[in-house]
Amino acid sequence: MKNGHSAVRQLRYLPAVGSAYGVEVLSFAALRSMDVHRRRVRPQRPDFHVFALVGSGTGTHEADFHSYRLGEGGVVWIRPGMVHRWSDVDACDGPLVLFRPGFLPGLTASEAAASACWHLDRQRLSLALLAAEHLGREHDAAVRTPHLASPALLSHLLAALILRTLPGTPPPAGATSAGSRHTEVFRAFRAAVEEHFTDWHHVTDYAQALGYDVRTLTRATRAAAGTGAKAFLDQRILLEAKRLLAHTDLPVGGCARRLGFGDVGNFTTFFRRQAGTPPAVWRAAYRPDSA
Repeated sequence: MKNGHSAVRQLRYLPAVGSAYGVEVLSFAALRSMDVHRRRVRPQRPDFHVFALVGSGTGTHEADFHSYRLGEGGVVWIRPGMVHRWSDVDACDGPLVLFRPGFLPGLTASEAAASACWHLDRQRLSLALLAAEHLGREHDAAVRTPHLASPALLSHLLAALILRTLPGTPPPAGATSAGSRHTEVFRAFRAAVEEHFTDWHHVTDYAQALGYDVRTLTRATRAAAGTGAKAFLDQRILLEAKRLLAHTDLPVGGCARRLGFGDVGNFTTFFRRQAGTPPAVWRAAYRPDSA
């Protein structure tokens, strides 16, 4: 890692021949057979979604500085931009679905609160595996017989699969109007944060750009993600700071500039307040070789 280069593999969405529909259905077995050099165990950052079900077996997975044990009923959802690695999935079996951003229409606020990994009980896992099998069969049919291909059908089947697996319960009847409004506002805020967090560090910037007041953004973010708008924005900046510190050789000042802090002291103060330790100390603890 020299000159600020990243140690993370940047993965682009490159569908297999005949799978140019924005979605592709694989399996853990297929992943292992395609990856004989075991690059999966090293950090990677896809520009697409990876959604996986563990039907059987055990393993481990890491996503953005969290390690997860995988077992029967495990669900993994890697969103675009996440840094993750398949630490050990040699014994795992089950479907993996890769899909482009934008292929899946908006779901519910539950999607925003879902972590990278969670667990399903046996009944929900059985239904989820059936949904994944249906999606896989339609995908295979589309590849073999292009005139049967229907991106809309594949999108709806993928939405059904994810809705079947999302943690939590549906909102009660009568709460849908306010919930839909909060979801709409939060999705707009979250998209703007992803686009501008290296430049805009204040919620007022987003409120002005989106045409909402700060209180509206805060209420919507709290309803969807369980935290206020300012905390959500700060956590997004902190996550990217940790990614830069952990996976590049940029000096702390370079990380500060990359994230829009004009002064390294301000960045250090921000990082210490959010993470409880200065950035250089955090980096040394995460990467002892960097000290």
